[in-house]
Amino acid sequence: MMEHTLITIGRQFGSGGHEVGNRLAERLDIPLYDHNLLRMAARELGVSDEDVAKVDETMLGRFLSGYVAGSGEYTAFMSGEEAGRPLSDRLFEAQSELIRRLAQRGSGIFVGRCADYVLGDYSNVINTFIYAYKDDRLNRIMDIYKLTEKQAADKIKKTDRERKLYYEARTGREWGGIESNSMLFNTSLLGIDGVTDALEAIYRKWESRG
Repeated sequence: MMEHTLITIGRQFGSGGHEVGNRLAERLDIPLYDHNLLRMAARELGVSDEDVAKVDETMLGRFLSGYVAGSGEYTAFMSGEEAGRPLSDRLFEAQSELIRRLAQRGSGIFVGRCADYVLGDYSNVINTFIYAYKDDRLNRIMDIYKLTEKQAADKIKKTDRERKLYYEARTGREWGGIESNSMLFNTSLLGIDGVTDALEAIYRKWESRG
């Protein structure tokens, strides 16, 4: 049994969940794994940076669901039946295996990537979901991306919908549901620092268990 502690963070777009992950990683001095996992997995499969640049957890299924590699770098890694499988499936499997390998190495924070599902058999994982009130999310996205209120609202709706579809298609679970998460945090009530403080305290408590 592993003694180190892992944290997974699911989040609504604009809730500040990724920032919580960044701050927590700095405080605890442990690695943060997010979109870089997809690029790492893609490189293991020989997928080009050009293709990976078009893919994120919100886009993976839509962009690649019907795409089957037929030539080029990716095919060099595949043969027979494997070469005919959708690249989306291969990327998800490679990413999941990478998450499990990194989890074995030591403590870390995993943002998105269905990490709570991938690490479902591990007993040392704190699964969290971070959300916020609509107005706070709107203001945050308007500020970060310099968008109008309507543009920000459209971006939030689109991104959340795609994250939900991606997560539920891959896991069979409800995105943001309590059955998939140890705890839910509202940054509108606690603030980003407050959520970070809470998770830091929980992490240190878990690490000190005898």
